[in-house]
Amino acid sequence: MNEVRYSKQIKLKGFGLAAQQLLHKSKVLIVGAGGLGTPCAQYLNGAGVGTIGLVDEDIISISNLPRQTLFDEGEIGQLKVDVLSKKLSLQNPDTRFICHKNFLTPANALAIIKDYDVVVDASDNFGTRYLVNDSCVILNKPLIYGAVEGFEGQVSVLNYKEGPTYRCIFPENKEEKNTILNCDENGIIGVLPALIGTYQAMEVIKMLTAIGTPLSGNLLIIDTLSQSHFKIAVKAIAANRNIKQLKEFYAVPVCSSDVKTIDSITLKDWIQGGKKITIVDVRKEEEFSKETLPGAINIPLTALDKRQLEIDFDLPVVIICQTGVRSDGAALLLLKENNLRQVFSLQGGLSSHQ
Repeated sequence: MNEVRYSKQIKLKGFGLAAQQLLHKSKVLIVGAGGLGTPCAQYLNGAGVGTIGLVDEDIISISNLPRQTLFDEGEIGQLKVDVLSKKLSLQNPDTRFICHKNFLTPANALAIIKDYDVVVDASDNFGTRYLVNDSCVILNKPLIYGAVEGFEGQVSVLNYKEGPTYRCIFPENKEEKNTILNCDENGIIGVLPALIGTYQAMEVIKMLTAIGTPLSGNLLIIDTLSQSHFKIAVKAIAANRNIKQLKEFYAVPVCSSDVKTIDSITLKDWIQGGKKITIVDVRKEEEFSKETLPGAINIPLTALDKRQLEIDFDLPVVIICQTGVRSDGAALLLLKENNLRQVFSLQGGLSSHQ
């Protein structure tokens, strides 16, 4: 460890060389290498955390760049964890990076998480959050939670010294789980996840070095439009720590690289040529009633998990929505659950089919 590199931190009253050495010996896992995970990894790397694990299977797309500013256009199509670890290794050669080039699943979660001291949830969907939480409860690992929506962000420390878990703050809601929304669907401005990811990094440092007061038992909410910060006290529920094994299924994260797409020209040719296909519109009923494609059936995304039997999987299935975001999520859900191959998402959605 190069003490000169960390001299400003070592000089801090209440921190010193002992705390710096603790960071150097620590292992932190970051689940998600996107808007939250990128700034969190960057500042933990700069602070001198010895080992950083990165879990993600997603690739860089152009829509990532406004909020994942460590990436550039020349890296579009590359794995996020590969690019992130390479760049951060140049920033700090002392750090050891471990890249887990897959999404976290019930099959791999416990094996991946068990070797780390602290876990950072930098995911963007409900299913992964519940999976990370349940894994940390089983393995008794502290969890740093962060999330963003609109102009608001949240941070908390979970599963720490008998404190609350994620389920204590957000009891599982099946409708939410099956919606599979992420920031591509809800919209986000890049400054917000950078802010929340940095807050997560600070909570990690506090926990590893035993300085300050962790956010355990409190949910910090940040409203960037009014620049207001306030805490909500959260009570620990003992029953939520009584988790012995993972579920067989948690809602899957959306990754466009896993989803087959069909462009509007090809779909028009299929329809006009009389090709037998199944078209499923996953928008809300009120959207479907205004416009759709000939022969399409309406199964809103929130109901897809329960209404899959209505889909004729003997034919190629084309999933449509307004912009292509919800259809990507629906197509991936069907692929993961049924191991299907003839499921397509309409590229660009109905807006590209006019």
